[in-house]
Amino acid sequence: MAGDRTKPCELDQEKYDADDNVKIICLGDSAVGKSKLMERFLVNGFQPQQLSTYALTLYKHTATVDGKTILVDFWDTAGQERFQSMHASYYHKAHACIMVFDVQRKVTYKNLSTWYAELREFRPEIPCIVVANKIDADLQVTQKSFNFARKFSLPLYFVSAADGTNVVKLFSDAIRLAVSYKQNSQDFMDELLAELENFKLEQKEEDAPDQKQSGKTKSPSLS
Repeated sequence: MAGDRTKPCELDQEKYDADDNVKIICLGDSAVGKSKLMERFLVNGFQPQQLSTYALTLYKHTATVDGKTILVDFWDTAGQERFQSMHASYYHKAHACIMVFDVQRKVTYKNLSTWYAELREFRPEIPCIVVANKIDADLQVTQKSFNFARKFSLPLYFVSAADGTNVVKLFSDAIRLAVSYKQNSQDFMDELLAELENFKLEQKEEDAPDQKQSGKTKSPSLS
């Protein structure tokens, strides 16, 4: 999809400052079903955009929350998770996280702690939902107690990308959590980033007159 790679505006992080835009990221090991879950939710006309330059896939969605239209970007890892770490920009200005594991592969559950630690390094306060995927293979897993979610007081959803169980509820709740977080955010990282952006703007304003003056003094003299 070369055409998509020519649209850097798709990664314009400033748009997530707008009241009607939210960014939701997905985390988890390879092949746990993150992309399948999004495709199941967005089955009616979803248009994923593979931005291989940035190693991510964007899924765009329009939702209605409390009578207001919300533009949602779901960010998928597109293979980055194979390196057991994501680029910092993946987390930047995210408003909620969906963290997925495969109930048939214990290692994907064990690795949740690593993903969660990295998430909190970049986004200390955003809401996070833990997702037990592929329950269609064994419904008995829904009777199990998963200590990870309870340890960090995170909501746990049992879902199936294959048959759609709880998928709509998962994403609808994630969107609501993202909107609520954005409206009531007191995230230190958000405040820090805002301060840095303001500082950069001030620096540009201070440098502008100097650049004009230097431009005049460097005019070539005629001999």
